[in-house]
Order: sequence, then structure tokens, then C-alpha cells
Amino acid sequence: MFKKILLLITLISVTFSCTKDLDTEPRVEQSLENLLESDPDAAKGILARLYGGLVLHGTGVPGSDDQQADIAGDDPGETVFFRSMWNMQELTTDIVKNRWGDSGLDPLTTASNWEATNKFFGYMYNRSYFNIAQINNFILDIQKADIENSELMVAEARFLRALTYYYLMDLFGGVVLVTEADGVTGVLKAKESRTAIFDYVESELLDIEDIIPATNEYGRANKAAVQILLAKIYLNATVYSGGTYQLYDQALAYSEKVIDQSPFSLDQNYQAIFQGDNFKSAEIIFPLIGDRSSVQSYGNATYLINGSNGDTTMPINDFGNSEGWFGHRCTKALYGLFDDLASTEDSRALFWTEGHNYEMNDYKTWEDGYPTFKFQNRYSDGSGGVTVFSDTDIPLFRLADAYLMYAEAHLRGGGGSAEKALTLINALRERAYGNMNGNINADNLDLDFIIDERARELYYEGHRRQDLIRFNKFTGNAYTWPWKGGIKDGTTIPDHYNLFPFPLEALQANPLLEQNDLYPSN
Repeated sequence: MFKKILLLITLISVTFSCTKDLDTEPRVEQSLENLLESDPDAAKGILARLYGGLVLHGTGVPGSDDQQADIAGDDPGETVFFRSMWNMQELTTDIVKNRWGDSGLDPLTTASNWEATNKFFGYMYNRSYFNIAQINNFILDIQKADIENSELMVAEARFLRALTYYYLMDLFGGVVLVTEADGVTGVLKAKESRTAIFDYVESELLDIEDIIPATNEYGRANKAAVQILLAKIYLNATVYSGGTYQLYDQALAYSEKVIDQSPFSLDQNYQAIFQGDNFKSAEIIFPLIGDRSSVQSYGNATYLINGSNGDTTMPINDFGNSEGWFGHRCTKALYGLFDDLASTEDSRALFWTEGHNYEMNDYKTWEDGYPTFKFQNRYSDGSGGVTVFSDTDIPLFRLADAYLMYAEAHLRGGGGSAEKALTLINALRERAYGNMNGNINADNLDLDFIIDERARELYYEGHRRQDLIRFNKFTGNAYTWPWKGGIKDGTTIPDHYNLFPFPLEALQANPLLEQNDLYPSN
């Protein structure tokens, strides 16, 4: 299995400067050519390292003497790509609040006081360009090497780079565009427009769509992963282009490709998609790997699971946890969407209520708000033991999202079939209810329903901020939630919060990089 290949990353030592965008010349202990002479599988190992850049802090066991972090930080676990992305996409919304109050974390969880000095913005930006630099160097080296499947490996690396730019575009807007054409020496560049980054991501994905196969080793990109990412950028194209593009027809077309042409199918056990043996799930299109032995990280599912557990109120061993961090609780804006939690038939309502308060009067009080056990270490058959690090993979992209995107794109004028849109939504609800009790009719299927159904289906998976922005519900006062703007009942936040500020160290390192509007540059 590909997750075991991640063990090879300990054999490869690569370090980069992370703030100068192109000042990322790698120091590699061995060249790829030399590695291939001694180990024909080295290219696959390095490719695994690129995938590992989404879930790992660096090399070595977290917290051990052999730990080597890629990104400087107070806690290397905080610098992991997925954890950084999740903090920015989920904590800033109505879904979840965190109580730790670490330096820079409170502004995320309250969507207030965003500054260029916030370390969490820096972690995401630096990690992204660290990963991009490694990918660019890999592409340059692999193209020189005479190895089997080099075209596929380059295509997978380009997918990972496009994925990284997708998140940079979503979070920061227009950014500096660095490719293998720029080499790996220090060159500074101005940022491209957000629309130009969109065009680049689109072109890369379209170029590799027919190269990457429909089925690939688990943990590696497949054709449906490329297509669902295309669907996502098309669905958000109006936001990314400032209104220039409206590509809902393309969003629908690519969602339909994933639904009708890929080998993936809905998992009829919703909870199993988020448990320790979820590599078995037929629904997960592109996972971020976790493994208690070989992919140990404080920034993958371990962060979600341990962070949402506390043994003073919860039986954490029942969820496969040996420790809980008393961190994340959901808000009534989310669990209120499931109506009466005591009687709901919706299997997606995975919240722990005992010992906790419905109202979040203080987001720093563990007992205020309901934790979720949606993600857990326990396997779907009840086995799995009790661990610190999680075996659970993050379903970064899964089929249910394609169902929801098809319906939304249809409602936004993207064509398609109203009957099919309704059928897809009801398939999700029949899975959730175990019967047809949750089914809706055509009169119920509108955009207001879709934004709520996306929350019910996809909460905790890293989509919510993007969704709220697309529905014009993130900034302003059209929609408020607990602790929005730092106020218990929520308040307005300014429109420039639709983008995050560039971190100060990036601005200092690259004088050509301009800060996003209305954020100070110091």
C-alpha cells in the first residue's frame, strides 16, 4: 500500500528556505540520479514524499529526538499543510471553535483581528511554497532520468502543485506563480492576479486529465481526483475571477464525469468513511494518508480526532483514543441544522452532548458546545485498539461532494437535469437516514437547502469557509454565527476578510509581493 512507501521519506533529506517564493534552492543529500542507481524505487519514494507534504511536519517521529521539521514553528505539528488549511477553512466559520487560545489561534476561531503577523497564515503560506519547491525540483530531475512511468509521476506531481495553488488561490487570492521553468535558484517575482492563478490551475489539470489513470494505487491521484478538483474550481470561478467567469456548466459537467464515469460509489455507512479502516471505503476519491506506525503526524486526522476529544466528558477509549486535547467543539449553527439531536434519524449527526452545553457562552470553555466524533480511530467493525496517532485517512475529496456540486451547479444555471439533481441529493439523504424518511421533493431543492445540506454532509472536512464565501454568507452581517467577529452571538466582519493577509515574513522576503487590500503590510 502507498502509505507504507511514505517510510522512504526518512531516507531523503531536503531543506528549503520558505518565504522568498523562488529562493528555494534545495539541499539534497543525494541526487535523484545517484538514488536511482542504488534504489530503482527511489523515484516512487520521493513522489511519496511529495504526497507526504500534505500531512507530515517533516521527517522523524513527531516529538522525538530524530524529528526534523520542514517549517520553523513553535510546534512542528502546527505547520502541517492539512492542519493549516483546516484551521483557516473551518475554525473561521460557523462549524467549529477551538478553546486553546494559542498565539494567533483566537483570531481564526473568532474571525477577527487578522494581521500579517499571525503565525498560522505564515505556516500555510510557507508550507505551500515549500511543497511547490520540492515538486518543481522533482519534475526537473525526473525528466532527466530514464525511469519507468516517468510521465505518470510528473503528472501526479503537477496535480499536487495544482492542488496547492488551488488552496493558495482560495485563501490568499492572487499569489506568486513558481514552476519548474523558474528553476530552483533565488528569483523574486510579483504576484499574479487571482484570475491568472485560476487559469494556470485549470490548464494544468486539463493537461493531465488524460494522463492520470482512472484507477491508481490508493493514496495517489486518479482521474476522478483531477476531475473533482476541476469541478470545484469551476463552481467557485465567479469568486476567483471577481465575476469575470461563470462556469457552472463546466462545474456540472465535471461533477457528472466523476459521478457517472469513475469507479467510486457511495459508502452506505456514513461513519465508516471517517474511521480507522476507511481505506476500504469506495467513496473516497483522494485521501490524505494516516497510519499509526508509518505516517505519524499531529497534523492529519490525529489533529481532528484528538483535538475533538476530552476524557472529562467523553469516553475517548470508545473512539480509539488514548488521549484527548480538549480543543474543538462544534456550534449550534451546525448541530442546529439537524433539528432535535435526541430524536433525529440522520446518521450524520455525530455529536457528543453529555456533559456539554448547547450554547457556546464561552468558546474557551470545553463544556460549551458539542464535540463531534465524526472522525475517530476506531475501525468500522469496532476493532483497532487505542492509539495516540490515527490510522484514519482524510477524505479530502469524496463522491458525495460531486453529488452536491452537480445539484448546486444545476440550480445556478449550469444545465443538467432537475430530476437527476434531486435524485442525487436524495441518495445522500437515504444514506443518512437509512430509509426514505429524509427525502425531499423538488420544491425543497433550492440554494438555501444546498448550503445547509453541504454543512450536514461535509462538516469538518475543510470546505465550509469556501462555501460560505460562494453563497455571500461569510463576511458582512447577512449571516452570523456564534463568536463571529469575536461576539458571542456573532456580528459583521469586513468584506476584505474574504481573503487572508499575506504573512509579514513573506512580504519582507519578497519586496515585489503586495499585501492584500485593506491589510497593513507591517
